[in-house]
Amino acid sequence: MSAAARTATGLTESNRRFYDGLWSNARLIEPQRFNTWPLISELCERAARRLEIAPGMRPRLPLDGTVFLDLSAPALRALRTRNANAANGLIGALPFANASFDLICAFDIVEHVADDDAALSELARAAAPGAILLLSVPLHPQTWNAFDEFVGHCRRYEPDVLAAKLVRCGFSIERSAIYGMQSKSSRLLDLGMWFLKRHPRTAMRWYNRVFMPIGLALQKPLQWRDGMIDTQGVDEVLLVCRKG
Repeated sequence: MSAAARTATGLTESNRRFYDGLWSNARLIEPQRFNTWPLISELCERAARRLEIAPGMRPRLPLDGTVFLDLSAPALRALRTRNANAANGLIGALPFANASFDLICAFDIVEHVADDDAALSELARAAAPGAILLLSVPLHPQTWNAFDEFVGHCRRYEPDVLAAKLVRCGFSIERSAIYGMQSKSSRLLDLGMWFLKRHPRTAMRWYNRVFMPIGLALQKPLQWRDGMIDTQGVDEVLLVCRKG
């Protein structure tokens, strides 16, 4: 059965099991180590009320002063150990009042939920007028692969479809950049998938202890463009959206 065909409950549990396994042997990485930090630092100066959804062990927003929402118990424990304000919850039913936040981050999350329209509507509801939404998603359904299936993706997005969904929720795209650390080598992805399916604990340990540090070291500064970038050949995009 494809990810898109799963029930919402089954998909949530599948995502929970995968990320509990991934994060149980991981260390929390400081937000300052990611190439998103220059942007985050700029935005946080004007955003006192901040929310990050499903950060796992890779939060992008500052641990101090941010509300974090996640469904993974290991991630919640790690965040709380660092005195972060972390609660259990899902993007499709945010436990917050309308217009509660000036900055919301949802990195690599809406592609995991069965009803992405409901999720985007919830983000819009929780965003105050003029708030910024940082959203990253995988692109181009025709490039769907075994990795998407394995990690619980429901979809990849056509850029114009994604932009239309955001407009319907009251968001405009101010700028965007190529994003993500996924290897462009199909052979390396196939090898990684082989290990994940047959030796998941070993594969996740290697990912956390070897490949993730290498990926961090090889990060390049984000190259921003106004509006939506030219997405031809782009696997994942990071969007800076404003609530109108």
